[in-house]
Amino acid sequence: MKNSIFIIFKKELARFFGDKRMAFTTLLLPGLMIYIMYSIMGNAISNQFSVDEDTRPVAYVVNLPESVEPILSEAFHLMPTEESSAEEIKEQIRNKETDLLAVFPADFDAAVASYDSASGLQAPNIELFYNTSQTSSQTAYSYMIEMLSNYESVLANRFDVNSGDAVYDLASEKDTTGTIFSSMLPMLLMVFLFTGCMAVAPESIAGEKERGTIATMLVTPMKRSHLAIGKISALALIALLSGISSALGTILSLPKLMGAATDQLNANFYQVNDYLMLGVVILSTVLLLITLISIISAFAKTIKEAQTYIMPLMIVVMVIAVTAMFSGGAKTDLVYYLIPMYNSVQCMIGIFSFEVLPMQIVAAVVSNIVYTGLGVFVLTRMFNNERIVYSK
Repeated sequence: MKNSIFIIFKKELARFFGDKRMAFTTLLLPGLMIYIMYSIMGNAISNQFSVDEDTRPVAYVVNLPESVEPILSEAFHLMPTEESSAEEIKEQIRNKETDLLAVFPADFDAAVASYDSASGLQAPNIELFYNTSQTSSQTAYSYMIEMLSNYESVLANRFDVNSGDAVYDLASEKDTTGTIFSSMLPMLLMVFLFTGCMAVAPESIAGEKERGTIATMLVTPMKRSHLAIGKISALALIALLSGISSALGTILSLPKLMGAATDQLNANFYQVNDYLMLGVVILSTVLLLITLISIISAFAKTIKEAQTYIMPLMIVVMVIAVTAMFSGGAKTDLVYYLIPMYNSVQCMIGIFSFEVLPMQIVAAVVSNIVYTGLGVFVLTRMFNNERIVYSK
């Protein structure tokens, strides 16, 4: 038994790694492309929504008050202007030729000093004109709003909120890392693992049916179950390597993709036991995915047909994977860890958020292995069915 399974295992690996182009496109190219793509996206987003720290936005100001000028001049190039020029400046803002126009009421300081909020009258109103489609204009508007809000609080300050030196955000760096990783990585890992499985299983099962080579193997004195186990074992190893490549590309590019938020991310919080648990969960998930895709591929007559049949399964897996982004944490009831695919996502959420329990991992892995065993049994019965094996 072991010998025939090992022969099939070696044959599948030799077929895959013997084709250098297939090995490169399946194992190395996904991780490389993900790293390049996410890095470019991160840099592009950072460049689009940030400005040079040394840049001082230009602000045209009508009726510039003496009390406000020293405050605004710290962050802006102030350009005092007449009210008659306001429309011309607005047109320049529309054309992205300048950043901001601030129109203060005449006698602003006197109006503020005499204003009584209990009177029910409208408070002195400052009009800010900007262009949200221009980064520098949007930034100038944000600066101006913040500075004017701070100035307003100084004028009528009755109490302070969080004005001391204490740390008021009680979420630790570890909590922040767990929250971000647990919402993103389970979804990405499931996508990468499924993609890796889909890249190799149809070629091995439906491809050999299409070429007629699987019929040749089935006439040899070999148990059909050995053929199924050998193929699933080899394909799972290849798919696992492909998933690891994609995951590494994602993790390495995550700092550039997340930008400033990565100041709060630190993967060093994860210990060896976390990676071991994640590895066991991923391995059991790959075994189940390969088994399911192999069963679907066995029904197909060609590789193209197999890929079409696999699409509904891909949609289901993607929907389950997306739930990680809105889960609010891992489930605690053990029954959720018996549901195929969903249990893997929940385990990943728990591992990345530091909330997983060993019993949950055991339940998920054992159930995945059981489902894989049932899948191997089904695939064996399919190999015994001549109508399926010799379908053209």
